[in-house]
Amino acid sequence: MRLHLLTVGEPKLAYARSGWDEYEKRLRRYHKVQVSRVAGKTQAAESEAIAKAAGRTPLILLDPRGQQFSSEGLSAYVDAQALAGTGELAFAIGGPDGHTDRLRDQAQLLWSLGQLTLPHDLAMLVMIEALYRAATISAGEPYHRG
Repeated sequence: MRLHLLTVGEPKLAYARSGWDEYEKRLRRYHKVQVSRVAGKTQAAESEAIAKAAGRTPLILLDPRGQQFSSEGLSAYVDAQALAGTGELAFAIGGPDGHTDRLRDQAQLLWSLGQLTLPHDLAMLVMIEALYRAATISAGEPYHRG
């Protein structure tokens, strides 16, 4: 499965850049990974850039209104998409104001990391680590139990 990770901007803090790089490298052992960094001066411009970068790929938006997953649940979701013939999924984190209603309506799924408000850098890191953890669960590897 190909995972297209879309973010508004790049991680700014050293811990987040380092963590992103590490988990991206690890995730590439299980999936083809494409990363797109988009920009925009407004919420509407950011959402438009995300939609354009995702193209026709099924879009999963990180959004506080979305569905929460356990690690096993996220693993099962990605596996089910692959078994259904979906070759690529796009996971997108918006800017400080989130996504527009229009983009939410276009999404296949809204995914919530929980009820806490996380800084942008930390949300990016949590997303990529969660996807890596899900991949190790699917592969039956011990990372998840560590």
